[in-house]
Amino acid sequence: MSVKRNALGRGLSALLEDANTDITTNNKLEGEGRVVGAVANIEISHIETNPFQPRTNFEEQALNELSASIKEHGIIQPITVRKLGNDKFQLISGERRFRASQLAGLKSVPAYIRIANDQAMLEMALVENIQREELDAIEVAISYKRLIDECSLTQEQLSQKVSKQRSTITNYLRLLKLPVEIQLAIRNGDITMGHARALINIDNEDKQLDIYNQIVLNNLSVREVEDLARGAKVETATTTQKTKDKTSNAVSLSVEQATVVEDLRAVFNTKVQIKKDAKGKGKIVIPFKSDNDLKRILDLLDA
Repeated sequence: MSVKRNALGRGLSALLEDANTDITTNNKLEGEGRVVGAVANIEISHIETNPFQPRTNFEEQALNELSASIKEHGIIQPITVRKLGNDKFQLISGERRFRASQLAGLKSVPAYIRIANDQAMLEMALVENIQREELDAIEVAISYKRLIDECSLTQEQLSQKVSKQRSTITNYLRLLKLPVEIQLAIRNGDITMGHARALINIDNEDKQLDIYNQIVLNNLSVREVEDLARGAKVETATTTQKTKDKTSNAVSLSVEQATVVEDLRAVFNTKVQIKKDAKGKGKIVIPFKSDNDLKRILDLLDA
């Protein structure tokens, strides 16, 4: 019979159980009579955010949904804090829950109380976020790099802590060598991890940017990008589509229409397209990445 593996890997759980980062149940908070290591309700005003938090983007819609859930059901999973002294605490993990609790108007939140030095605290926060949050690929790569650089971990040690293959760690770290424009495209969802991995294999930065622009303009597949990276001429779906466009009298956009496209992209924060034929007929395409993204776009349309 197979044994179910802990979703957090060994990293976070081992840190929380280590004698150097936790006070035993015989110890209590000074003047409060609460056991350190147990769950206690702590006033939100007494908690400061974690300066080592690797996540930089907290989607407003997702936070509002979590806030509504907390109002109805309360906090299912306590946050984790460390004691600073003078009735003050600092977040180790659970910032989304903490922020959503603030939005919900809660005065206090349930929390595990720990002690940890800054390095252990950083490792806890990074490991939990990598495992539990929907970080984009660049945020994951930055978190991996910080674990290696600031916590003195090897790639092999890191792979064990986050329960990932070492090759996976390496592939994420290589994303940070791409030009900034391409890294931003990964963060915004304009290109996929597959596209990025194909671009990584190109040594010349100018060529990387040139092929990246082709991906955006022509909606190239990962296979087509791999062919371009090898120097092969792409004669696949893109070329076929261009031929179809010509035979169906498709026409390019005017300067004014191209400007409208750029304005729409800025409004909806997605790759809006206008497609039309020689007769002036066409359509506006507004792509979305998820149900939440679709709701965001619909809200903008209703505004």
